[in-house]
Amino acid sequence: MNGWAHRLRHFFAPHSHDATDSVDSALEASREGIRAVWVSLAGLGVTAALQAVVVVLSGSVALLGDTLHNVADALTAVPLGVAFLLARRPPTRRYTYGFGRAEDLAGIVIVVFIAGSAVLAGYEAVRRLLNPVDVGYLVAVAAAGLVGFAGNELVAQYRIRVGRRIGSAALVADGLHARADGFTSLGVLASAGGLALGWRWADPVVGLMITAAILVVLLGAARQVYRRLMDAVDPHLVDDVERTLRETGGVLDVGAVHLRWIGHQLRAECEITVDPDLSVVAAHAIGVDAEHRLLHAVPRLAVAFVHADPQPRAGADHHAPVAHHHAPVAHHRQAPGVSSPHG
Repeated sequence: MNGWAHRLRHFFAPHSHDATDSVDSALEASREGIRAVWVSLAGLGVTAALQAVVVVLSGSVALLGDTLHNVADALTAVPLGVAFLLARRPPTRRYTYGFGRAEDLAGIVIVVFIAGSAVLAGYEAVRRLLNPVDVGYLVAVAAAGLVGFAGNELVAQYRIRVGRRIGSAALVADGLHARADGFTSLGVLASAGGLALGWRWADPVVGLMITAAILVVLLGAARQVYRRLMDAVDPHLVDDVERTLRETGGVLDVGAVHLRWIGHQLRAECEITVDPDLSVVAAHAIGVDAEHRLLHAVPRLAVAFVHADPQPRAGADHHAPVAHHHAPVAHHRQAPGVSSPHG
């Protein structure tokens, strides 16, 4: 059934190599990212509100810290929301690649937020170790800790899932931040259990363990954002591009392959070698076919540039290029499980 639906979609909506397809794809991904930001903001807001009620009743400093932590995590929606809105703006003569890089800047802000969370958690843990406090309503505190963990984990899974689907490293990093906050909430639960047993040291010791967990999350998020800023890509993507180009009819060899992320979309710049006896039109056709195949083979690839060079003749020191094919081809990316309108 899906196969017939796929063919019908291709029949009524054949492939378009118009650059507006790329813009539509970017807009759709940005809309999905903005939706994820606001949904997670609402989820964490409800979680923090429920915990705040218990804070007022119990006077728990640990739960107060966790509540404030959740509020801070919710506020990371602000730089992300701004980044996704900026990404929807079209390129200008100054910003010729568009504004997708705003997501990487938001990723830096989120990493700073995670680092601040680690510092705050560590400070509170040491302070409580030096000055233990008594906490009442331990059952309510434990329940609030469970609520905090559940709320953060649901938000984390949602952010990470959407972030990976649209290719947003910043949204994935924000999801990891929410997961770190979930560990903090579990720490509240554990410390409540220890306090119920009369272990006044349980609260600060668990706090130090939470700090270590947040630092691990910080390392992973910082590495991911750093690699995105440095234009790093998964080497398997380069392998896929090279293999796809080599399998294209008329391609004799593959030269340099460059891939980079701009926001949550990939951009490819590649070199291929073709027969030196081909006409410019024939070389152009091979380049278009190569681009067409790349857009199907590589997930989240929005634009591909293919540069066609003639194969050097034996014994020749110099040659004139047959074609320098640089026509961008855009492709409308859809959510997994939905057939592409191109065929």
